Amino acid sequence: MQAISRPDDTTAGPSVIWLAIGFLLAGLGTVLLGPILPSVSLHWHLTDSQSGPLFFAKFLGSFIGGISVPRKLRLGILGGMALACVGFGAFGLCGGVLTGSLALFVAGIGLGQIIASTNILAGHRYRAHTGSALASLNFFWSLGAVGTGVIVAALMPRFGLRNLLLYFAAAFVVTGIGGGLDWRLRSQHSAQLSEALLNEPQNPSLPIEALVTFALLLFFYGGLETCLTGWLTTYTLRYSDKQLLGGQSATILMWTALTVGRGLSSIVLRYFKESTVQRLGLVFSFLLIGALTTTHHSATLSLYCILIGLTLAPFFPATFGLLMHRSPTPREAGFILAVSGLGAAAFPWLMGFVSTHSGSLRVAMAVPMALALLLLAVSFWKPGNKAPGSAMVSREIA
Repeated sequence: MQAISRPDDTTAGPSVIWLAIGFLLAGLGTVLLGPILPSVSLHWHLTDSQSGPLFFAKFLGSFIGGISVPRKLRLGILGGMALACVGFGAFGLCGGVLTGSLALFVAGIGLGQIIASTNILAGHRYRAHTGSALASLNFFWSLGAVGTGVIVAALMPRFGLRNLLLYFAAAFVVTGIGGGLDWRLRSQHSAQLSEALLNEPQNPSLPIEALVTFALLLFFYGGLETCLTGWLTTYTLRYSDKQLLGGQSATILMWTALTVGRGLSSIVLRYFKESTVQRLGLVFSFLLIGALTTTHHSATLSLYCILIGLTLAPFFPATFGLLMHRSPTPREAGFILAVSGLGAAAFPWLMGFVSTHSGSLRVAMAVPMALALLLLAVSFWKPGNKAPGSAMVSREIA
């Protein structure tokens, strides 16, 4: 009975179409606060400093959601949908920063549960081409993130902020119900499990060196990606000879390239090892970030942003695929995912600190360049395997 419950807990859940829809909503929810913040600040009469707790509450909730992934991953996905619905719906009804922060904290927990549980479930379910499957799913997260501003700009004038948030909340509950019904219907026709899964032994926890290695990879990568997407608009305004779209063209191009790159990565990762794609992407990212600091022409800067986005796109699915080959527990994988949010919070702040004290944002670009080198160095670290006899995992990571 114990052997049956484990593969069911780690692979049972909504079909891939519902997972993709959920990830699309999670991408929208992750980025949503930025595009609606001017309207929120206007309605609630907030200063910039008073808006800060909203971002902090959402980040804190996402971190807690990531480290509290349940063993039954389908419950993490469905529960995350419910919490996101409650959080964003409540945020639409709030009238101040205190209640708004509490609502976003709940929404953040839901988003953290959805993102972590879906990635882990996909990693367990699609074992043959794990990195490719993760790249395909994360394409939908990136698609939601890059499309958030366009959706808000198109719908908020028509429906208003409150109705937009309520409709968005309703989309989560509809997706949760649809995914839950889908799993129930399919589970009635798939009672038999494969012999390989039935006979698979219960794996111990990850050794501490493996946990630290993957946590560092996601921590540094969260900082690298957010340093670039967070500061590129300001960089363009200061150093480009032309500022298209108010300086936001660079960020839009990078998000678009990340999204397209995730789709292309799903193909590349079917034919090349995750570790190879991961390291090549980091080498080119380091070189391109360095090249970015040498130009002030808008066309060249735009090209570099596109190329950087494409080279960074495979990193997360490749790295998380390598992690899933080691069969971490849901809590371990969720913790490693959540740590990326800490990097996303810490390193953009460090970049701003360096820029202020050096008097140059070009100099501060040394932070993402250093992160790319650190990631490359850590990627060559080969922590011990979970259990004796796991030579296949060791070969894949190498």
